Amino acid sequence: QVQLVESGGGLVQAGGSLRLSCAASGRTFSNYAMGWFRQAPGKEREFVARISRSGGSTYYADSVKGRFTISRDNAKNTVYLEMNSLKPEDTAVYYCNAGVEVGSSYSALDYWGQGTQVTVSS
Repeated sequence: QVQLVESGGGLVQAGGSLRLSCAASGRTFSNYAMGWFRQAPGKEREFVARISRSGGSTYYADSVKGRFTISRDNAKNTVYLEMNSLKPEDTAVYYCNAGVEVGSSYSALDYWGQGTQVTVSS
């Protein structure tokens, strides 16, 4: 089992920045690729970003590319999502996930945090 706890959400004006954190406990953190997902009201959960086990490889959804940065600190069992130039359409509950890399793809395992709310006002 992997337990994940997100933090760092909040209310920010458009153009502002936030840094989300996801602290992991349980099984060895560095065994897992990690991802961030988000779910806006009335919409399905969508992929935002992912990072390889070592942190050497990252991938982003087109909607956040160039604005968001995912990183991890395996010594601290934590993955981060730095969000800059935030837009109202980034408003959502953000979830971190532990997964595996299958070739060049990411497969989410059933390890999710409780989510953290990000609200961007216009």
